[in-house]
Amino acid sequence: MKTIGLIGGMSWESSLEYYRIINEETKKRLGGTHSARSIMISVNFDEIESLQNTGDWDALTTIMIDSAKNLEKAGADCIVICTNTMHKMAEDVQNEVEIPLIHIADATAKAIKKANISDIGLLGTRYTMEQEFYKGRLQNHNLNVIIPDDDDRGVVHDVIYNELVLGE
Repeated sequence: MKTIGLIGGMSWESSLEYYRIINEETKKRLGGTHSARSIMISVNFDEIESLQNTGDWDALTTIMIDSAKNLEKAGADCIVICTNTMHKMAEDVQNEVEIPLIHIADATAKAIKKANISDIGLLGTRYTMEQEFYKGRLQNHNLNVIIPDDDDRGVVHDVIYNELVLGE
């Protein structure tokens, strides 16, 4: 069994879901008492959120690259970023490690295509909904990506940062 490296903490509530789903799927596929081999680095989301708010994506990229390198050194066979928004720097992270980074938009597109769906709604942080790093990657899979209007994007963004990351 390969070891999954998880970059978590953005927020820890989200990381919990990744960990749970990965282990449930492992048990489903392998049965019995099987669970996934994994290593997680959990960053401090307060620092991440502050850097996002100030637009310091270079500092965020450094944090993500350092986390990925540490997972690789610890023996991970692949990397998963446990949040959508931080996939903004996924290509930079992948360029700095030898092990594959499993991009969430590619995995999402694969599942959508398997379900024979071509028009999809995208909800997430403003960064995820408005910037091309996620939406564009989905569109590269020939998916029609629909996002809410500006006011509704603001509502979704605020719910994520003011409720979901706080466990509400």
